[in-house]
Amino acid sequence: MLADSAKGLRPSLTETLFVLFLRLVAVTSLWFALQYWAMLTGLSLGGAGRFDLLPPAWKAAATALAVLFPVAAVGLWLLVSWGPVIWLIAAATEIAMHEVFPSVFGINRLLVFAHVAVAATFLIFHTALFLQRRRQARTVRTDSP
Repeated sequence: MLADSAKGLRPSLTETLFVLFLRLVAVTSLWFALQYWAMLTGLSLGGAGRFDLLPPAWKAAATALAVLFPVAAVGLWLLVSWGPVIWLIAAATEIAMHEVFPSVFGINRLLVFAHVAVAATFLIFHTALFLQRRRQARTVRTDSP
């Protein structure tokens, strides 16, 4: 994707849309991080989510997510390979919180659906880019003497 741009070739529409998608996920991840930090420091939920007032399970989950989401946001924004991996860890953590342990963390189907939709969109982009690169490589091989 970015290697083509470095060679002087113009990025395809799929590549451009993928970069915009990753940046949108990065901004959203930063928003999630700010929400967790606001909760842990008592700036939201009327102070009820302050770290010292949380049950142990919430302390562990919220602290981990308050660190994972901003790291994922940086990685996604910079378009480095570890950004989506960190995002996936954070998203899987939230999905597990609300689907595997709903008695502890509550049910949040909208959040789970959003994470699954982002992961599916990511896979669709990767598949499209793979097919595009394969088609380009095949074209280059047939064009060469």
